[in-house]
Amino acid sequence: MKLSREKINHLTNLVVKDMEECEDVDFLVEPQELRMNVLRAISNELIIDDEIEEEVRRILSTYSSRLVEGSRDWEILFNKHYDQEAKRRGI
Repeated sequence: MKLSREKINHLTNLVVKDMEECEDVDFLVEPQELRMNVLRAISNELIIDDEIEEEVRRILSTYSSRLVEGSRDWEILFNKHYDQEAKRRGI
């Protein structure tokens, strides 16, 4: 999934703000370090998602019958292979 740097920063700020408002959370690091860790985690997840999607598209391109992207069959097979690849990677 492609997200702009601004959207990733916005998500990061929302997560950190929500954590700061939670009375049950005690911080062991400074807020800026927490923001960087959340930003890194979100970015890493998006990279993994892109890698999985690329692998699934590669798999679907090897099918003998050409699937039309966005069709019902394509969506079903995409989701099936996406789930399998995510599970293979331990996600």
